[in-house]
Amino acid sequence: MNFIDFCAGIGGGRLGLTDAGYKCLAFSEIESKAVETYRLLHRTDENNYGDLTKIDTKNLIDFDLLIGGFPCQTFSIAGDRCGLDDIERGQVIFYLAKILKEKNTKYFILENVKGLMNHDKGRTFQKILTLLSSIGYRVYYKLLNSIDFGLTHMRERVYFVGIRKDLDNKNNFIFPKKNSFLPRIEDFLIDEDESLIFNENSKTYATFIKYLNNKYNQNRYKIEELLKKEYQVIDTRQSDLRLYENKVPTIRKGRQGILYVKNGTLRKLSGFEALLLQGFSVDYANKVKDKISNTQLLSLSGNAMSVNVIEAIGKELKNYIESL
Repeated sequence: MNFIDFCAGIGGGRLGLTDAGYKCLAFSEIESKAVETYRLLHRTDENNYGDLTKIDTKNLIDFDLLIGGFPCQTFSIAGDRCGLDDIERGQVIFYLAKILKEKNTKYFILENVKGLMNHDKGRTFQKILTLLSSIGYRVYYKLLNSIDFGLTHMRERVYFVGIRKDLDNKNNFIFPKKNSFLPRIEDFLIDEDESLIFNENSKTYATFIKYLNNKYNQNRYKIEELLKKEYQVIDTRQSDLRLYENKVPTIRKGRQGILYVKNGTLRKLSGFEALLLQGFSVDYANKVKDKISNTQLLSLSGNAMSVNVIEAIGKELKNYIESL
C-alpha cells in the first residue's frame, strides 16, 4: 500500500509506515529546515507538494493512505457549522479533509496533541470527528503514549485512523496494545559530544544554580545530590524542577532545558538523542548529525511523530485491511 506524507515534518510518520511495509510516494512540508532534514534522513528526491493549503488535488498522484500530523494551532471553529465550507477559517484539518474527499482516499492516519480532545469542552474534537465522518469515513481514535511502544519518551498524542465507509467491514479497528518492554534509557542517551557537558564552564550554568535556589526549588535539591544518580533526567521547567528515572518528558518544539546525569556530570539532551527518543535509529540519526544544528534538531524532533507508534498503528491497519 502506498501513501503521501502530509504536514511531514522530518518524516517520523513516514518512517513508521515504511517500517510497517508501506511505500511513500511523495510528501508535503513548507518549513525549509524540515524539508532539508527530511531529504537527508530518508535519502529521497521525491516530490514535495509544499503548502497543502495551496494544493490542487488534480495535480496529486493517486495514493491509498494519507498520513498527517496536522498543526496544533488554536482552533476557532465557530457556531454549529462543520463542513468543507469552513475551509476559509484556515484550519489545516479542513484542507486535509478536502484532499481526502476529492482524491477519494481509502485510509488516513492523523495525529495531534492530547489537548485537542478537551479544547472548547470537547466541542472542537467532536466537530473534527463529524467533519471526517461527513466526507465518508468511519473514524477511530485513541490517546497513545510513546513510552508504551519501546521508547523511553513520555509523549501522549491522540491518533485518528479513518477507513472509507464503503471499505469498512463493520468490525471495529483495534489500536495496537501497549508494549510491555521498556528499554534502557542509556541506550538512547549516547551522544558523546563534549560541547553538551553542562558545568561551571557553561554560559548558563550560573543561571541554573540560581534556578535551583528559587522559591519553588529552594532547599529541595543540591547539585551534589543530583549528580549521584546515573542517567537521572532533570527537567528544568519554567518554575519547578522535575526528576525522572528511565524516561524523558515530552520533547516539544522550542523546548530546551532537559538535562541528564552521565559519568557524574550534567549533560544537555542533544538533537541526535531526541531523534533516538522519537524512534529514529542510530543509522538514521547519523545521517543528519553535524549537518543540521543541534538546536534545529531538537526543535524538529519535538515536532515529529514517534516512529514506533506509527509503525504499530500501520501494522494493525494492515491486519484490518487484510481481513476485508
